[in-house]
Amino acid sequence: MSAVDRALGHLAGFAMWCLGSLPLGGLQALGRLFGGMGARGNRRESRVSRVNVQLCFGALAPAERERLRRECMQHTACVMLECGRIWTRPASVSLGWIREVVGLEHLDAARAGGRGVIVAAPHLGNWELFGRFLASLGPMSLVYRPPQWAPAGSLLIRGRGGDAVEQLVAQPGSVRGMLRALKGGRLLGLLPDQQPKVGEGSFAPFFGVEALTMTLLSRLAARANVAVVFGFAERLPRGAGFRVHFLPAPAGIDAEDERTALTALNAGIEACVRVCPAQYQWTYKRFSRRPAGEANPYHVGHSKHGPPSGTA
Repeated sequence: MSAVDRALGHLAGFAMWCLGSLPLGGLQALGRLFGGMGARGNRRESRVSRVNVQLCFGALAPAERERLRRECMQHTACVMLECGRIWTRPASVSLGWIREVVGLEHLDAARAGGRGVIVAAPHLGNWELFGRFLASLGPMSLVYRPPQWAPAGSLLIRGRGGDAVEQLVAQPGSVRGMLRALKGGRLLGLLPDQQPKVGEGSFAPFFGVEALTMTLLSRLAARANVAVVFGFAERLPRGAGFRVHFLPAPAGIDAEDERTALTALNAGIEACVRVCPAQYQWTYKRFSRRPAGEANPYHVGHSKHGPPSGTA
């Protein structure tokens, strides 16, 4: 890491620490302000969210889609600002934001007898807070994709619990460590909705749209013979805190047939998103890789004619 990167990393850490001095209500008020401003512009996130909402909620009236997109931008900004407090203060501070836990019995049943569990945590609500909550329940390993900027990676590792949470890079060479964690009875946190690299996934429907979907999670569940549980931390209105949800995985998520397993995986993500659809990360180019013969919906020339409608 260069001296410039180290200096910028320290500056970014200081900025996050300063943000962390604000109360939750203040952070979320700023998030609504900045996100609302971003929704009115033509930045990348604004354009991408418009395409995604059209693809996945094409049956909604235009005004409803625009409201969903605007709220999505606000919630996305809230996540970024909330992390200033989550990553720079003791875990007890952000865990104090959690007002309710729904469906914990699904996780308890999956852990019965000391078994490991794969916890699939979509980019919904505040996934960093959800990770903190998981780490409070016992030994945990986390699979993550390192950011391109090295100092940000260091900040993430410290902010997500440091040595208290085993952090495994999402790459083929880490599969052995993931299996070891599961067979050792640990919780293994995975973000299941990131678009995988070519060769590491196959297409399956997500909100009625074919999406390149990771095969890693389903294969791990089958090889380790463990259960999968979905979870997320839903943001409550007006700075009231968060509600943590756990949902059981759809049947077939560990099926030998790949299409069956990946369809179940995406159905589990979709069930989570439908609880609070505006809190999903619709600013991510989830559908950029397409089946043969289909155009990338985020390309300007394609988007101006409008992407194909999905299901609501």
